[in-house]
Parts: sequence; structure tokens; C-alpha cells
Amino acid sequence: MNKNEFSELMKTTKKVELKSELFEMFHILADDAIKITMELNNKYHTKEEIVEIFSKLTNKKVDPTFRLFPPFYTDCGINITLGKNVFINSNCKFQDQGGITIGDNVLIGHNVVIATINHDLNPKKRADMYPKPVKIGNNVWIGSNVVILGGVTIEDGAVIGAGSIVTKDVPKNAVAFGSPCKVHKFIEGEN
Repeated sequence: MNKNEFSELMKTTKKVELKSELFEMFHILADDAIKITMELNNKYHTKEEIVEIFSKLTNKKVDPTFRLFPPFYTDCGINITLGKNVFINSNCKFQDQGGITIGDNVLIGHNVVIATINHDLNPKKRADMYPKPVKIGNNVWIGSNVVILGGVTIEDGAVIGAGSIVTKDVPKNAVAFGSPCKVHKFIEGEN
């Protein structure tokens, strides 16, 4: 199985069973991601070098407007897709096997966790996993210490308040916060 086949299979959101070829690919990709993020996180890099390293991590060309303040952690990397003018602050953790798509002009605060994998509730099958993608629209601002769970879409212009746990979709131009995250108002204006 190659990286493209893995990405296509993860889009199906079907269960990934313990000891399957797909399950084993998780570990191969995690090893690759660890090597690349160790390189990223353990010495100074210019903005251009960070773009180059992140392109290697995601296995796709990252726009030169991308900004990242390391450290950054992921256990896959190849299922992250970034738009233009994305900023990711330090100490973020992306579990991206299920897919993370981030639109243009997105700000992501310190310590944000995006998790796209969930485990089976049955204790005898607990190692089995279910991928669900996360989609973040354009012009979204995600505050520090936010956790975004698999299957969530955050639509254009939304703001997610610091410390929130996002378990459900957030509509366009919403200001949402809390645990669980709830919409508290809407922003007027264009995106």
C-alpha cells in the first residue's frame, strides 16, 4: 500500500481493523511523521525552510504564505491539506489520518488538538479505529487550547473560543465556545 492508496481508503471512513494492512500503514506513516517533525521541532528554520519541511510532511506543495511556530506534532501528516495564508501557532497536535482540510486565511492558536480518529467502544475491539475528517473553512480563527473532534466542519468566518471542545459542526460566521462548544452569536459582515 502506498501513501495515495492510504489517503483514498481513509476517505471512506470505514473501520480500520487491528492487524489489517491499513492498520499497519498507520505505523509506517507515523514513523515518517516522527522523523520529519523531529527535524522541524529541534532546530531553528527560516520561514521558507518550514514551508519546505511541511510540504514534505504533507506530501503536497504548501503555499509560501504558510506560517508555523514550532513545535508541531502529527502522527501521519499526509492527510493534512492547507489553503493559503494559514498560521499555526506553537505546540499544536494534529491526528490527521482521517483527513484535516484547512481553508485560506485561517488562524490556529497555541496547543490546538485536531483528532480525526476514534476507537471502537467494545473493549475487545478497542484497537479498531474509525476515521472522520475535519474541515475548517476560510477566515476561521481557532483560539488556544481548542480540541476539535472527528467529523466536525467549521464553516467560513467562524471563531472558536479558547479552551473549547468542538464536537459538532459550527456554522458560518458563528462565535462559538465552551465544552461542549456552542454558538453564542454571529458576526455580521463579509468573508
